[in-house]
Amino acid sequence: MPAALSYPGVYIEEIPSGVRTITGVATSITAFVGRALRGPVDQPVRVQSFADFTRLFGGLWQPATLGYAVNQFFQHGGSDALIVRVFNGAATDTATLTLPTASGSLVLEAASPGEWGSTLRVVVDHATRDTTDALLFNLRIEELDRPGGSRVIASEQHRNVSVDPASQRFVDTVLNEQSALVNVRTSAPVDESPSDGTVAIAAGDGSAIAPNTLGGNGSAIANTQIDGDRAARTGIYALEHADLFNLLCVPPLEREVDVADASWAIAAAYCQERRALLIVDPPATWTASASTAIATAEAGVNSLRGTIGNDDAINVAAYFPRLRMADPLSENRLAEFAPCGAVAGIFARTDVQRGVWKAPAGLAASFSGVQGLTYTMTDAQNGVLNPVGLNCLRSFPVAGHLVWGARTLAGADLLASEWKYVPVRRFALFLEESLYRGTQWVVFEPNDEPLWAQIRLNIGAFLQTLFRQGAFQGASPREAYFVKCDRETTTQNDIDRGVVNIVVGFAPLKPAEFVVIKIQQMAGQVEL
Repeated sequence: MPAALSYPGVYIEEIPSGVRTITGVATSITAFVGRALRGPVDQPVRVQSFADFTRLFGGLWQPATLGYAVNQFFQHGGSDALIVRVFNGAATDTATLTLPTASGSLVLEAASPGEWGSTLRVVVDHATRDTTDALLFNLRIEELDRPGGSRVIASEQHRNVSVDPASQRFVDTVLNEQSALVNVRTSAPVDESPSDGTVAIAAGDGSAIAPNTLGGNGSAIANTQIDGDRAARTGIYALEHADLFNLLCVPPLEREVDVADASWAIAAAYCQERRALLIVDPPATWTASASTAIATAEAGVNSLRGTIGNDDAINVAAYFPRLRMADPLSENRLAEFAPCGAVAGIFARTDVQRGVWKAPAGLAASFSGVQGLTYTMTDAQNGVLNPVGLNCLRSFPVAGHLVWGARTLAGADLLASEWKYVPVRRFALFLEESLYRGTQWVVFEPNDEPLWAQIRLNIGAFLQTLFRQGAFQGASPREAYFVKCDRETTTQNDIDRGVVNIVVGFAPLKPAEFVVIKIQQMAGQVEL
């Protein structure tokens, strides 16, 4: 009713419809954790192409597998990734550059650790908007093609910056907030701006020009860097800074060094919390001997599941064997690659083409640029690994190299898990996340019949949309899903405790994993 009916006439009042649209969340944002040439450390950075990754993290790098996995993700249909760079080094691995003033200096450091920082060069001049202000100066920061080189591959211009902390253009604030190349390590004296000139970190032979210091790439990462620290939000826990991710890939630590089972267990537990799916790569040792590869893989996946635990295994999918692809950094000679990035790309491609409820496997789940697999298995060997929840990558004539399995790690026949299949689990995670975000408006609303009716209306409308898209079993909505929120689900005791209970049921689509064709010979028919 209007606030005050004070005069005779017509009053207009807008009545809320009670409709609050629930929007489905993204399903294939893939998080990658690993080692890179450059970029922020322990911070998730969103990239939407391999060109973005190259610009921010340095692209392909032979000592690390992260760049290859990200490249294969985009190559196979991925479009949205979160990159977490982990680093095994010290503060001394960040290059520094000193700009002299009359009696002190302004010390800059590369925006992230790595040898790339040794290529930086800074040009200072005082052709500012107010040449009478000796505290104002201009900075041009350049990244060269190599330490001590001459070709500029990237540059930034910061004009009219000041060493005065009270200035709106205080150089420390401007560089730390706006520069992608440098930060301020040590402030300049408040009454002395840097001298005009060009200062490079390294000489033509690549050696540091004192007192500048060169950057370093640190040591190879270990499981410790992947596991991280939750309190400090490092390693996989850097994803606490991210709003949403659906898939998690942790490529091998090095070409010949695999992620430990204990680290997979930590990652799986975290994926369980974040409603995401972990894609596990097969260790190189599983195919070290062709004669024992299947037995080794079977024992290995059972051991992995034992370490992860059956509860967290429902959010894990493991794939075997590895891919053989051309390595652009080795004259395109064939090399072995962990399949997580390519598989995640196929997940993303399937989601776009068919939906998250479609199994990312079969004839449509083909690899691009794969020349072979590290192990070619037969149907009988596939029949050994499939029942223990290990998804196989197969090679078929004409069809090519395909993903030929769609089970979670909890999909071993012996476990009889309701989350046996990857599409069923991923669709459930999609529903959970979408409903979690789409029902935030319910909090603190009056807990009675009008609210319950609105809840049923809004969730029902969302599920009906999915039903029309073919996301559920059943010929009618009644057979496909239900939403209950009433006196039966929410008792007076629940109301007194401030609780509203919503029960959502759905009939998931399950993949036709086994196709049985029965052929019968017709006997001759006797005419009567």
